Amino acid sequence: MANKRMFSLSVVDTDRFLDMPVSTQALYFHLGMHGDDDGFVSGPRKIARAAGCNDDDLRLLIQKKYIIPFKSGVVVITDWKINNTLKNDRYKPTVYQDELNELTATPGGSYECGSKLIPEWNQNGTKLEPQHNITEHNLTEHRESVAAKPPRAPANRKTSRFVPPTVEEVRAYCQERRNAVDAQRFVDYYTANGWTQGRGKPIRDWRAAVRTWEAREAQRPTPVHPAPAAADYDLSGFLGGEADC
Repeated sequence: MANKRMFSLSVVDTDRFLDMPVSTQALYFHLGMHGDDDGFVSGPRKIARAAGCNDDDLRLLIQKKYIIPFKSGVVVITDWKINNTLKNDRYKPTVYQDELNELTATPGGSYECGSKLIPEWNQNGTKLEPQHNITEHNLTEHRESVAAKPPRAPANRKTSRFVPPTVEEVRAYCQERRNAVDAQRFVDYYTANGWTQGRGKPIRDWRAAVRTWEAREAQRPTPVHPAPAAADYDLSGFLGGEADC
């Protein structure tokens, strides 16, 4: 823990701060001097007694939201990060990690409870204890877990450029599939149409187009040739001689 502490005029040189009793103001400075590198103070009542202050000064600092109490008996300076800045090589994390995880940081740099509800402290014998306070799920842990997830890799939208096939390539593919597609007719047809199909949609896979033609050819009915008339046959051999007519 560092031996030097700072206080920002934006916190202590305001009417809100100076309207508090002098003893309460003094207690704030004493607590600030005893805070660890995250602003947590253990034994706030002991410090208050040593500074000649009392529990009412503690309650007023809680009410004015200059400090935040916890069930464990420690408090944290609300504007600690506004008052103090430490270099990374000098920073020592607080031992009160559970309490730290109950806090969130405002855009201005102050601490606040995750539930935005500050418990009231009551005098109970010789121990100053907070009332029961229900807090929301730790927002800090949620943000850290989201930040720890590796970013999703962007989808590869790069597509290969279509290159029209040659007649030989189409013919070789048709022979491989043993279909009856005319390779020359296939290439001529799509060349004339700018290698598009349907409603002008560009062809991206000519082999798929070949298979479509293949299926279309298979669905065409087989042509039926009419039987030749009787006059078209040579019946002389069948009758064993020349016909009478």
